[in-house]
Amino acid sequence: MLAEMRIQGLGVIDEAALELHPGFTVVTGETGAGKTMVVTGLHLLSGGRSDATKVRAGAAKAIVEGRFAGVTGEQALRVLSDAGADADEDGSVIAARSVSADGRSRAHLGGRSVPVGVLGELAEQVLAVHGQNDQLRLLRPVEQRAVLDRFAGEDVAVPLAEYRAARQEWLAVARELDERRTRSRELAQQADLLRHGLTEIEAVNPVPGEDTELTEQVKRLAAADELRDTVTAAQLAVTGAADGDPDAPGALGLLAEARRRLGGADDDTLREFEPRLAEASVLLGEVGSELTGYLDTLDADPQRLETLLARQAELKQLTRKYAADVDGVLAWAEDARARLAGMDTSEEALDELAARRDALAGAVAGHAADLSAARTTAAAELGERISAELAGLAMGQASIEITVRGREAAPEDATAITVAGQVLAAGPDGVDDVELLLRAHAKAQPLPVHKAASGGELSRVMLAAEVVLAHADTVATLVFDEVDAGVGGRAAVEIGRRLARLARTHQVLVVTHLPQVAAFADRHLVVDKGTDDGVTSSGVRSLDREERVTELARMLAGLDDTETGRAHAEELLGAAERFIAEAAGRGRSEGRRRPSRRRRKEGA
Repeated sequence: MLAEMRIQGLGVIDEAALELHPGFTVVTGETGAGKTMVVTGLHLLSGGRSDATKVRAGAAKAIVEGRFAGVTGEQALRVLSDAGADADEDGSVIAARSVSADGRSRAHLGGRSVPVGVLGELAEQVLAVHGQNDQLRLLRPVEQRAVLDRFAGEDVAVPLAEYRAARQEWLAVARELDERRTRSRELAQQADLLRHGLTEIEAVNPVPGEDTELTEQVKRLAAADELRDTVTAAQLAVTGAADGDPDAPGALGLLAEARRRLGGADDDTLREFEPRLAEASVLLGEVGSELTGYLDTLDADPQRLETLLARQAELKQLTRKYAADVDGVLAWAEDARARLAGMDTSEEALDELAARRDALAGAVAGHAADLSAARTTAAAELGERISAELAGLAMGQASIEITVRGREAAPEDATAITVAGQVLAAGPDGVDDVELLLRAHAKAQPLPVHKAASGGELSRVMLAAEVVLAHADTVATLVFDEVDAGVGGRAAVEIGRRLARLARTHQVLVVTHLPQVAAFADRHLVVDKGTDDGVTSSGVRSLDREERVTELARMLAGLDDTETGRAHAEELLGAAERFIAEAAGRGRSEGRRRPSRRRRKEGA
């Protein structure tokens, strides 16, 4: 839940701190006092779009901080972990967003600088803001389908995931088939070139690293005479003349003479040098033997040199065409074989690919039918539940119908599939169009809500939908921004009651101008506007019960300074408190015997 929120330099709010608690918190204030800035701040904390015009005049930047307590959801914890965010000692996490006067925006989470999108990812798991803009968005068919899927939960999520996986594979095979057919001549030419290259490479049959080894061998054979002279001279210097010429004793002979002389000396110090010279003699003897062995390998064989040069020429032909060295040529050949495997444009290959495409299309159609059936079932339940809410919002004769219809495919649509005899467009979210219809009374024709409902009725329809959908929300905190606009009287009281019931399972924060709604809150915050040296600023404070009576009287009709106004406010607040107490008692008893939505469905 959102435990605390601080706002600085946002709109008319200079600096304000909101301490939030579980249950129902209401925010009120006079028009222009800045209560909508509370919701603006929540939008910023949710990763919403920043607006430099919201920065308070004269301030360098606007800052919003929120402290979220009890963040335990798996997805939310993964967001925190991926961002490297650190929790406080009490387990809470602080999110912050700043917007400078020049429009630059920065975000922080758990003491770490993060992209703004990370705040949005966290907000999806812990916070949901419902406002008048959200109502307008819900009028769009795409959003209505998303709402239905959200309400249905796993009942739709599972077949939707299966449908998307099958559709992705189907489209990939269809694209491959289309590419092979339309580019058959081009692919055939490419395949011929690849096969020709492979034939050349296989004829030469190069070995990894062969070009490097050949270069060394050719170099040695070409310089055999020069190398022999070098090795012979070095060997003579080490071992001496083969005929034992005393004028050419070599290093080994000189060492032997030195050992003889030192070993026969009467001086102990000189005799100590003899073992070291013995070690040197052993080393020189090994070098001499290796030089002899190397000399034996030197063979100025013109025929072998010619053979190596011919092989080197074959390899160079390949490296000129396909890669810089033999290893690269072999890699090209491996890649060419893989490419050829996907370039088969024979009739047999195309027929096989077409059969696979058609089989996958059938699988997609099956998953689409399952998805449509799941949506149809969920649509009936969602319509009934919204209609039940409308009955308590002074729209007892109205009812909501949610239709799920197949979306016909346009001519030449590449995603067209046949489902239950209909040719439909297989979009990424299925083949369904979902629409929310309002039947004003039993004999009326169901019409799209934006055509059938007045402004006030539309607000009530959308609020009923939000209240129903809120039970499907996994987030802990729900924010409602004047979704009760255009509503009054008895309907306003019913809205307050529903929000109070909703607050038994969620933290609910509501910005409202209706006293009938505000009276049902567990905690009442008011945004006050004042003027200091000609500069208007606002702050947020919490009201005690007496102050709530005064605020409700002002909201009723601006009668906060009259006994009549205060009496009306006292009566309204008392009635709300009695309802909350009675609802809490009923909730405890009902909670012990009411199964969950999924359990009810499984038992049906």
